[in-house]
Amino acid sequence: MIRWTFWAAALAAMPAFAGPVSAAELSIVLGSIGKDVEEMRAQLDQFQAASGHTVKIVTMPASTTDQFGQYRLWLSAGNTDVDVYRTDVIWAPQLAANFVDLTEAMKDVLPQHSPAIIQSQTVDGKLVAMPLYADAPALYYRTDLLQKYGKGVPKTWSEMAATAKEIQDGERAGGNPQMNGFVFQGAAYEGLTCDALEWIASSGGGQIVSPEGEITVNNPKAAAALDMAKGWVGTIAPAGVLGYMEEESRGVWQTGNAVFMRNWPYAYPLSASADSAVKGKFEAVPLPAGEGGQSAACLGGWNLAVSQYSPNKDAAIELVKFLASAESQKSRALGTARLPTITTLYDDADIKAQQPLVAKWKSVFENATPRPSAPTKAKYNEVSQQFWTAVNKTLSDQGDAATNLDALEKQMRRLKRSDW
Repeated sequence: MIRWTFWAAALAAMPAFAGPVSAAELSIVLGSIGKDVEEMRAQLDQFQAASGHTVKIVTMPASTTDQFGQYRLWLSAGNTDVDVYRTDVIWAPQLAANFVDLTEAMKDVLPQHSPAIIQSQTVDGKLVAMPLYADAPALYYRTDLLQKYGKGVPKTWSEMAATAKEIQDGERAGGNPQMNGFVFQGAAYEGLTCDALEWIASSGGGQIVSPEGEITVNNPKAAAALDMAKGWVGTIAPAGVLGYMEEESRGVWQTGNAVFMRNWPYAYPLSASADSAVKGKFEAVPLPAGEGGQSAACLGGWNLAVSQYSPNKDAAIELVKFLASAESQKSRALGTARLPTITTLYDDADIKAQQPLVAKWKSVFENATPRPSAPTKAKYNEVSQQFWTAVNKTLSDQGDAATNLDALEKQMRRLKRSDW
């Protein structure tokens, strides 16, 4: 009954629409992962009932790299079939010209949201998109296995690797040859940029490119962090991790065949579902610290942008305002453990009771490490692709980290030239 109560309040607060005569048929693009589509459909049904508009979901591949490529094709062609795009937190500088400025339409609700997230979606004074939810990853661990082997929750990557190896070997010797110590995202795509940034930043190796736009990735601490991760492949992580994205990692974990997993909060309620082999046997904590003595969690999250080419801009803006509202963000947090960008929701009693991970993640979210999309501007995707390629080569034993980072710096300097 909790959900219906606050939905009633949300719908009552919505502006009056002209009625069926002016009803629009909208479409929203949504990457398909976890329970996102199911939760979004429920919210869209509520919006439809209140507004008279209809909204169709256009599903996309789980890979954000593939999504971005498709977006660019549609937007460059001035596609009028898509009204609202769900955009990654890093895409604003690259796609800003194709989206409506939401500053005026959202001015009354902007103070509710995290200033850092709003700033990340503002390009040259233009609010490109409104936050749907934030993201920051966690280290998932098997509480039952740590207890069985008398181990504490690891505070550093080296402690995690040692614990993972001991428990993996013990479980395999005990009759489960499928057990792995650690699963993460090792495929050559944007997810690997996130993972590797965390390894490097937590080891004191910087953020790939500094906030001032200087290339900083080619340094000994960054190389040591990548060589550390390379040592996991084929030892505590399966060789196949080099092809894993989020869902492949979760698949191994949720069948009970991993001691540790690096993943986003969406995996928490799925891991606790009735058909999960790890239900009641896991917990999640901030990612371990590196040699630099600090933990680093990559800032993620998704936003909603209105296409400049939409024939239904006013209705699309109302849809975005509805989905970014406190009521919608609360529903999303309860249903999928997605992190709100409205900071007061971290203290919401219902969320604390039903999704305790969300409340725990407030400090992680507030201190998350951004990817260098702001300093590299429209070149970010090329920078990220060059970076994840160099990292994947290192993990695949195609050269050591120092050699690959030296080559990466040369590539990035050619890309940068005088400026990004």
